[in-house]
Amino acid sequence: MPKVAGEKASCLCGSVTITAKNRDNNVGSCHCNMCKKWSGGPIMTVNCGSEVTFEGEENITVFSSSDWAERGFCNKCGSHLFYRLKASNLHMVSAGLFEDNSEFVFERQVFIDEKPEFYSFSNKTNNMTGAEVFKKYAP
Repeated sequence: MPKVAGEKASCLCGSVTITAKNRDNNVGSCHCNMCKKWSGGPIMTVNCGSEVTFEGEENITVFSSSDWAERGFCNKCGSHLFYRLKASNLHMVSAGLFEDNSEFVFERQVFIDEKPEFYSFSNKTNNMTGAEVFKKYAP
């Protein structure tokens, strides 16, 4: 999976800028019930690893959504910024925050068993159920 160094992303109002030292080009979508409540639908994210820095950090509010993960958003404009695994500090940053998405590839969908019937992506992706996700990634 190709990595891009020093890639920047920002929220809607520009109060928060994110710099990812090593960002994937692969985009994933999560259909879990928490992500659907948080985003109003599936969330589309890019794995940015653990080496992520923020400008405007005072404008970030973090919500601990489970024992093992938390979600960050801009407290000025409400943009969803990241989903972060607490143990590894792995940041999944919202794909729409990156200015240049020309090299992004929609590669995976997780919690596919919680995806509602009213939408469907036509892309061929690697799909995992919730049970498969927990088996592979849960601490």
